[in-house]
Parts: sequence; structure tokens; C-alpha cells
Amino acid sequence: MKRKKENSKNSGDKQIKSYTEKGLTRRELLKLSAVAGTGIAIGASGLGTILNVVDKVDKRTAKSTAAAVKEEGISFYGEKQAGIVTSQQTYCYIASFDIKTENRTEVRELLKTWTKFADLTTSGGTLKSTDNDMLPPNDTGEATGLGIANLTVTVGYGATFFEKDGKDRFSIKDKRPKYLEGIPHMAHDSLAEEYCEGDICVQVCADDQQVAFHAIRNMIRLSSGTATVKWLEEGFLRAPANETPRNLFGFKDGTANKEHDSEEGYRKIVWAEEKEPDWMKNGSYLGYRKIQMLLEIWDRSSLFEQEETFGRNKQSGAPYGGELEFDAVDVSQMPVDSHVRLAKETNQQIHRRAYSYTSGIDAKTGTLDAGLLFICFTSNPSKQFLPMLSVMGKMDKLNEYTIPVGSALFACQGGLAPGEFFGEKIFN
Repeated sequence: MKRKKENSKNSGDKQIKSYTEKGLTRRELLKLSAVAGTGIAIGASGLGTILNVVDKVDKRTAKSTAAAVKEEGISFYGEKQAGIVTSQQTYCYIASFDIKTENRTEVRELLKTWTKFADLTTSGGTLKSTDNDMLPPNDTGEATGLGIANLTVTVGYGATFFEKDGKDRFSIKDKRPKYLEGIPHMAHDSLAEEYCEGDICVQVCADDQQVAFHAIRNMIRLSSGTATVKWLEEGFLRAPANETPRNLFGFKDGTANKEHDSEEGYRKIVWAEEKEPDWMKNGSYLGYRKIQMLLEIWDRSSLFEQEETFGRNKQSGAPYGGELEFDAVDVSQMPVDSHVRLAKETNQQIHRRAYSYTSGIDAKTGTLDAGLLFICFTSNPSKQFLPMLSVMGKMDKLNEYTIPVGSALFACQGGLAPGEFFGEKIFN
């Protein structure tokens, strides 16, 4: 039977009226606009209008459709952004976006929309079904019933967000953080431009891959017309309870985090210095490297060779000269070019939050395309991160088994208060 189609603008206006009459909250309208796509079900009025239809905010937590179990999740709001020193989740999507507009207002609106969607999805907000089945579903649906899964959304800004080709793009050049520069080429780098830098970074992490994908998918959809994805990576990580996770070489990855696992330690190692712009207060720098691991070569190496490369026991994680993973590192016990010794001799600490990745088979070589999405957070990358990269690039024995192919540095702002949006303090 044929269905009578209404004028799209009138249909959208009627739908908004219908939803608001039913008491649909501002939060639910947001999700409608987010997952249905801008311009869908809102006629010609635009996203800005639909987000201002109602003021009531829905603070309900998610409920699993299967078990109806209440989840608290990880708070989106707070002094600091979640996803930095938060206990590491199992899955990660990290994406870099390039802004395609020169209009400052459009960039602000994108950041507002991202904020509203991040607030919505990290607290498990739900969406009422549309009565109009001639429109796309309001939600893409792949995360329905899966809960919050400790979802976090973390946003950072690249150097080109503030200035590009000598141009102050959005009149915010004076808000550029002190240490925000492009990462210089390091010895042993084999970087591909399509895996490097970008204007804005979005890191999404969760304990359920489908929940994480749903979030990054819709962040991408919301950016349509304002920004495009430059690169997107998918990572995973798993470890027994209370143990350090292992990378694809089978060695524990992140042992040194224990050394600064305290509020004072994070203050010194992770959180931005006081001389940074106000918007960076309680923020941090995100350092990123995509490192391809030559697994076939590694797998043919002896256990002795592998342990000499790291300077640690593979099974226990203990440093040479020690018995347990967290025993003090004595560099004199390690080969001069071992990975752990070189890192320790820089006398710097970083907060590691790395994930493994796999991308099938390398079409050129027929070998596994897999490795490490190295992510770290520092208060001063020029002092903590870049010198470490320089030393490793020149001397690290691990270079025989790895190829850095991607690189980026982003400045992550401090946390948001309710009602505040990403980048608000940058644009004020």
C-alpha cells in the first residue's frame, strides 16, 4: 500500500512538536539529532534549533534491556577529563579530525554538539522511538541493550587547530598551549602523512567494543559538513584482574605507571603546568605513535634475544637483577641498548595508556599488519616525551622489530562542568 509522503520541513516540524508534547527531554532530542544525522527529522530549522526546544535535562542512567540492571558508568563531568588516568578499558577508538570550515561559529557548534552527545552516551541516555517509519531510525541501534560499559570520551586539540600555514584560523592563536607543536621526525621513523597529526583528536574507550564503536561512529556522523576524519584506529587490551596488560610481543606494557600512581604523582607527571592557558588547567598532553610490530621476525627470535631487547623477564615482567615486576630498575644489569634501560636513563616519566591493534594482512608483504597504538599523557611533552622518542629512535634495540608509521601530539583541556561545552574556554 502506498504511503502518503509529507513535505520534509512540515514533517520535521510536526515531529518536533509531537515529541515535545510527549515530554521528550532536551537530552533525548539531542540524541535524536545525533544519531539520525543533522537535518533529519528537524526540517530546515537546523540542529541549533532542535537543541533549544526544551531545557529539561534527563539524568537517567542506562538500563540493559535484558537484565534491567542500573549502571553508573564513569562521570563525563568533573575537574579533569575521563579517559586519561581512568582505569584502562578493554577497547579504544582514537580518531583525528581535520576541520573543513573557516567559520568560527560552525566549529563552536560542532564542539557543542559533540559535548551534548558525549554527555548523553556516557550516561546511557535513551531515545524515544519515532512514529514516522519513513525516516531513518533515530538510533543506529548496534549498542542497544549493551549498557554503558564504562564508556569515556576524551577530546584534544592539535597545533593546526590554533594556527595553520601561518594563519590564525579561528582567532584563537593566543590560546595555543605552551608545548603544543608537531612531533619532529625521529630517527627510524617511517611515517605516513595519513597517520599523523590532525586538528582535533577524539579518544573513545569502553569495556564493550560495540559500545565504543557506536560512540565514535556517531561523533563522526555529527561532524559531517564541518570536519572529516583524517585517521581512525581501533585498539584492544586485556589482562587478568590487577595485572599489567601485555602487548603483542608478549611483554607487560605500562609497568612504570605504578611509580606515579597517586594524586601527587599525577600532578607532577600528567596534569598541565600552571603557566599554560586557563583552559588547560587540569588538562594534559596526549602523545601518540602508531608502531607497527614485525611479528614474524619477533616470533623467530629466541627468548634470550627477546628479553635482552626489553631488559625484563618475559613471564614475570621483572627487570634484570630483580625478581618481581615492580622491583626497582637497576640499569647496570641491562644491555646498553635495551628498551627499559634507555627509557629509564632519560630520567623522565610518562603515563602510558597504550592499546594493541591488528589490521589484517599487509598487502605488500603478506605479513601481519599489527602493533601498538602508543598513547601517553604528560604535563610537558618537550621535557618528558620528545627527548625519550629521540633517544629510542637512535639506540633502542626494539627498533629491529618495530616501525613507527604514525605520530601526533594533542592538548587535552581540563574537565567540563555541567552546561559547559568542549572548547568553550578556548573560544571565549
